[in-house]
Amino acid sequence: MSKKYSIQTAPFVVPTTDGKLIEEHFGNATSNDANLSIAHMIAPPKWSEPFQTPDFDEYTYIIKGKKQFVIDDEIIILEAGQSIKIQKNTRVQYSNPFEKECEYLAICLPAFSMGLVNRE
Repeated sequence: MSKKYSIQTAPFVVPTTDGKLIEEHFGNATSNDANLSIAHMIAPPKWSEPFQTPDFDEYTYIIKGKKQFVIDDEIIILEAGQSIKIQKNTRVQYSNPFEKECEYLAICLPAFSMGLVNRE
């Protein structure tokens, strides 16, 4: 009889060069699941990524600190306890231009992959 649940105790730590911690708990890298990814992230102060137009919906929940989103030409800042859904095919830039780190969860449907993120 197979288990009806899966506990993740060893998330895949995505190699980065910008100081950001990415721990994928479920998704392409960890569980070979292309349908959904869940990642715990810590963005250091003054961190940013290039603009992207992903082929997936992305949900972000802020645990600690603040995170900035530039969606089209609108700047949105979320704080701890707030969340956002960004629909696929939306041009967005993620950053933490603030003095303290930002801890958050990101859920992507379908799962995050470099082939779907479409970074500029």
